[in-house]
Amino acid sequence: MAIYDHIGTTYSATRRPDHRIAAHVHEALGDARSVVNVGAGTGSYEPPWTRLAVEPSAVMIRQRPVGAAPVVRARAEALPVADDAVDAAMALLTVHHWENLERGIAELRRIARRVVVFTWDQRVTREFWLLSEYLPEATAFEDRRAVPIDRLAALLGNPRITVVPLPHDCVDGVGAAYWRRPDAYLDPTIRAGMSMLAQHDAETLRPGLDRLAADLASGRWHDRHRDLLDLDQLDVGYRLLVAER
Repeated sequence: MAIYDHIGTTYSATRRPDHRIAAHVHEALGDARSVVNVGAGTGSYEPPWTRLAVEPSAVMIRQRPVGAAPVVRARAEALPVADDAVDAAMALLTVHHWENLERGIAELRRIARRVVVFTWDQRVTREFWLLSEYLPEATAFEDRRAVPIDRLAALLGNPRITVVPLPHDCVDGVGAAYWRRPDAYLDPTIRAGMSMLAQHDAETLRPGLDRLAADLASGRWHDRHRDLLDLDQLDVGYRLLVAER
């Protein structure tokens, strides 16, 4: 059973596409006019010319909007797509869930001349205040599951790597989206849309979240992170890798 069959039931409520992230993704797709979206989830960031979405979770498929690209329930490691079938294959915040990364990347390269992967650099993200100061359990979890950028780059073959900073009002509730809105991490519905938190039981996270709540109430968090409050965007590790074949 796909992991998002367990944790993805409220995904579409908190993980709406952000137009600034979309701009980065669509720039990376470039002149591609046929796209396969692998690990497609609810369809965020799919361009109108997406030919097919591939998603293993029935829960996520049910949340795809009316009019979204046709979807097939399958995995990245065995794409039901012919060789060289499309201009581009995109895989957004999904490679860390794959059972066999090498096979999945090989499949992307098999079906498309351009591969676009959106992921994060854990060397940067682990310094994000939520992880480094409050949730060591989540940090250790991310350290284990994150795909090193160097490993991805080697598999893709010298891709172009672009930093994707998150805006302070990002509407896509990815793990670090609320870097300037710390109260949001106390909301269980918001946390449920973040796999780095949703895969922990409430009791595991409770001590850290209680400390965060106390620091927000006392003003300690704002004193410690005053430098963030005037920033419009922040690099918290998100990266786009684009490989041509």
